[in-house]
Formats: sequence, structure tokens, C-alpha cells
Amino acid sequence: MSTAADAPRGAVEVPPGLPAQLPAQVRDESPTGPRGPSAARARLLRTASDLFYADGVHAVGVDRVITEAGITRATFYRHFPGKEALVVAYLEAADDAVRGAVGEVPQDADAAGRWLTGMTLRVADELCRPGFRGCPFINAAAEFPDPVSPVRQVVAAHRGWLQDVATQALRRGGHPDPQEGGRRWTALRDGAMVGAYLGDADAARATLRAAVEDLVRVR
Repeated sequence: MSTAADAPRGAVEVPPGLPAQLPAQVRDESPTGPRGPSAARARLLRTASDLFYADGVHAVGVDRVITEAGITRATFYRHFPGKEALVVAYLEAADDAVRGAVGEVPQDADAAGRWLTGMTLRVADELCRPGFRGCPFINAAAEFPDPVSPVRQVVAAHRGWLQDVATQALRRGGHPDPQEGGRRWTALRDGAMVGAYLGDADAARATLRAAVEDLVRVR
């Protein structure tokens, strides 16, 4: 079965909920135009990302995405075989954005600790952003219960990468049990994401920062 993974990734460069404005001149939907395929796909993906994050995946139908993106149904199906493929592309774009924003874990011990603290601060700042609705990956997983679905596979890959890089940073920083530390970082991050959406975002942000600073200091 074809999925959005077959298409080039990277059309959306910022996480869901922080939409970059598409250039006004991006209007060509012709499959043979110089900007045709990438422009139409980018507009579809940007529109879908905004809607899925704000309203939930199951609450947003293909017709609404098509209407708000200002493209035709034929154009949609030239780029995505169906809604599930669009959801996969939405999550893949969010994953690409996070990976690109944080970069690689440094080799130096002190730098690795600062890197993990910096990645945590990015998460903490996101919690207090207007329009924050929690983690798009946790939200998507709640709507797709089948663990072998393409959507859940993207969610699992992203979460696995997050825990792996946290573990790697702690290992390079000299943490005595980086595997356990990585699991704790992930639990702290997940709890802050949910807590900020359901309760006091400022408190969740402060608690996450303090807890990860304690985690990084363990040697």
C-alpha cells in the first residue's frame, strides 16, 4: 500500500501549531509546472497540519482540507492516496522539524548536558505557546489505537528517537545509568506535555525545567 512516506519529506519546516505563512504566489497546481507538485503538496500539508493539530485528526475530513487549502480533489489524490497518508506526512513533517531544530548530540560531556537542557527548554517554551494542544504525536496515537498502523509507526519512530538522543546525551554527560535516565526524561517530557494542556502550563514548564536540570546533574 502506498503511503505519504513515498513522497519527499521536509515540505513543512516548523512544528504543528506554529504555521509559517506560505508565499502568496504559491498557487500553481499543475503537475507539470515548475512549482506545481511541491507547491500544492506544501499547501495541502500546511493546511492539514494546522487543522489536525487544532481540531484533531478524526474531526477533520479530506473535504475540509481540500476546501481550506484551495485545491481540487484531483490535486489532493495526485499527492496523497488517502487521509491516512496525509496524517503520516503531517507527523513525518513534525518529526523532521524537531530533529532539524535540535541537531546532533555533541561528543563533549558538558556540551552534551547543555544540549539536553536546551532541547528540554524548547519543549518547555512550547508548553506556554498560544494555541498549545499537547504533543501532536501523543494526540495522534490516542486517535489511532492500532499499534501496527502507519500512523502509530511514525509516532513510535519519533518517540524512540527522542528517548535515544536523551539517553545518548546523558551517557556522554557521564550519567551513571543513561538508559534509565533516558526513560525518565521521556516520562518528564510526556507528563509536562499533558499537564500543560490540561492544567497550569507555567507550572508544568517550571517543573520540567527543574526536573531535567536535576537529571543532567547526576554523575
